[in-house]
Amino acid sequence: MKQIFISGFWLFVFTASACAQSADTGYSLKDSLQIQAVIDTADSVKPVVTETPVFKLKNKLLNSDADPVSLAVQLKKTKSKDTLFYLIAGILLLLALIKYFNSRYFANMFRVFFNTSLRQSQLTDQLLQDKLPSLFLNLFFIISGGLYVYLLLIHYKLIADDINLGLIFSSMALVGLVYLLKYGILKFTGWVTGYKEVTNTYIFVIFLINKIVGIFLVLFIIMLSFSEIALLNVVTLISLLSIGIFLLLRFFRSYGLLQNQLKISRFHFILYITGVELLPLLLVYKALIIYLNKIL
Repeated sequence: MKQIFISGFWLFVFTASACAQSADTGYSLKDSLQIQAVIDTADSVKPVVTETPVFKLKNKLLNSDADPVSLAVQLKKTKSKDTLFYLIAGILLLLALIKYFNSRYFANMFRVFFNTSLRQSQLTDQLLQDKLPSLFLNLFFIISGGLYVYLLLIHYKLIADDINLGLIFSSMALVGLVYLLKYGILKFTGWVTGYKEVTNTYIFVIFLINKIVGIFLVLFIIMLSFSEIALLNVVTLISLLSIGIFLLLRFFRSYGLLQNQLKISRFHFILYITGVELLPLLLVYKALIIYLNKIL
């Protein structure tokens, strides 16, 4: 009986183990099939990823496609106008001193200039007697006229725009030489022909207009030196037209004074002006251009 009970117990244990193993195997197989089905389903519904084109934004200010290039650094050359500033300041100081110490001559000069008739004028006699103020204002005309010519040469790019004191003083010396030769020729002509008084009157008119022009040019010198490029053409044109008006005024004033004394016609006076006044200036201008082209 005992043996039958033990045999039945072991049979029960064996049968239970077999059932449990069968159940585990079936469960595992079922789980494996389910997992595989899930994997296959996931693979089948896997979203298709498409590559979208990438657009590169190109910077117009940065050439990133070209080969890199090394650039040498160069120091910027600054153009200083300090020398020109102090030169103009000195010219203004000279004009102020002339006016301060010769205020009477200064006032009489403008009165005579705006007077339509210079004959039998007491103011004219006073101006002729004051030799020293007249000399100072003639020198001032040479200085301002020479500087104005130098600035015109720079504006028309006939010389470099660097401030060159040698060329400035050469320009002043050239203007002085031109009027010194004119003064000498007129004096010699009056002495030879015997018309000293007529010649002196003509010389007086020439240098009176020159004195006014020398003072008048100071304004244009300042504007030509420190104005913007857009304004330079306008200033240059106005200054040249103003000088032309002064020259025409000088010719008319001279002809009005000399017509009765010399009995000359307008045609002969125009020939004289062209031969004595204009042609020498044109020859000096041509010689100056040739000289500058050789040294520059």
